[in-house]
Amino acid sequence: MKVLRAFLDKIHPHFTEGGKFERLYPLYEAADSFIYTPGEVTDGAPHVRDAMDLKRVMITVVFALIPCFFMAMWNTGYQANSAMQFSGGSVEGWRGALLELLGYGGNPNSLFDNLLLGAAWFVPIYLVTNIVGGLWEALFCIVRRHELNEGFLVTGSLFPLICPPTLPLWQVALGISFGVVIGKEIFGGTGKNFLNPALTGRAFLFFAYPAQISGNMVWTAVDGVSGATALSHAAEGGLQAVMAATSWFDAFVGAIPGSMGETSALACLFGAAVLVLSGIGSWRIMLSGLIGAVCLSTLFVMIGSSTNPMFELGPLWHLVLGGFAFGLVFMATDPVSGAMTEEGQWLYGFLIGTMCILIRVINPAFPEGMMLAILFGNVFAPVIDQMVLKLHIKRRLQHVKG
Repeated sequence: MKVLRAFLDKIHPHFTEGGKFERLYPLYEAADSFIYTPGEVTDGAPHVRDAMDLKRVMITVVFALIPCFFMAMWNTGYQANSAMQFSGGSVEGWRGALLELLGYGGNPNSLFDNLLLGAAWFVPIYLVTNIVGGLWEALFCIVRRHELNEGFLVTGSLFPLICPPTLPLWQVALGISFGVVIGKEIFGGTGKNFLNPALTGRAFLFFAYPAQISGNMVWTAVDGVSGATALSHAAEGGLQAVMAATSWFDAFVGAIPGSMGETSALACLFGAAVLVLSGIGSWRIMLSGLIGAVCLSTLFVMIGSSTNPMFELGPLWHLVLGGFAFGLVFMATDPVSGAMTEEGQWLYGFLIGTMCILIRVINPAFPEGMMLAILFGNVFAPVIDQMVLKLHIKRRLQHVKG
């Protein structure tokens, strides 16, 4: 490490003002601060010292996502291996050749085979997301002469997890480009975006290329195999159709078709514990989102409907299906695009929970609902905080007058 430190110190003058690589200083600084603790300190008072800086916040979120990474690879492989065992198909192309070299057996009961096949679909999407998104980040930092911070670490981890495994890689590149550039950089970069960049990229793909990111043919990584999600079953046949397709426990664990990393409520619970205990994720948003979803879905069950089978789906099913748990834990709690005041977080989370159920049940064109509910909440978060602040000011003025 001393050799590396000496090398970085030696080339440092070339990247400072007047050096021949001055414009590329953000890249040098990013590499240096990624490996070593930054050497800059605040010279004068006042300043605040906190062990939880931006780098540790981002790394903690990525750590909380590890179970979702595992499930993304295992479940993608499990769904594909199960489908091929039934249909007699095989893995084609470069993935098939690579898997054969690595000793892949195609057994859906094998942890190794499922992880290996799932990785063959997940890793390319993860790499394209981070390479293309990272290049956009670096380009904007060079142009603006900003430091390249760790803000993209979380977006680069979330976006692959909310994609179906069969999404073409060029669409992955297009989606993350839209999310980073339109969802974040045009507003000033990390900390200044009002929309979640990963969800912005996914929403773009959802409306621009619906055939590759929704429907029944995109969730199982086998050509020609239809694997409808549980929510699609619910939209077509209600609770009975869901129970015929899967059990509640399988849905809770995440062994069902869906976007790669968001099917497991169990994995999301681990992430929720890490985010709440570290103080990064707001428990108020998670709890109020849960309350909002349970209250509205219970109300719909009590009302019932003879024409809309989604009314039959109770709160216990809504919480474990689709991207509800993943979105509530990792997306709604985004400290930049979510509400910041404590009272506002209660209202913000409740709004997202109820909007998700409302979209799922009332609008059959969007049986998922969580993506649009969070983006809707992002738009209203500044208004909610403004309302809370005005109420605080009004209350304090009354105290002063009293």
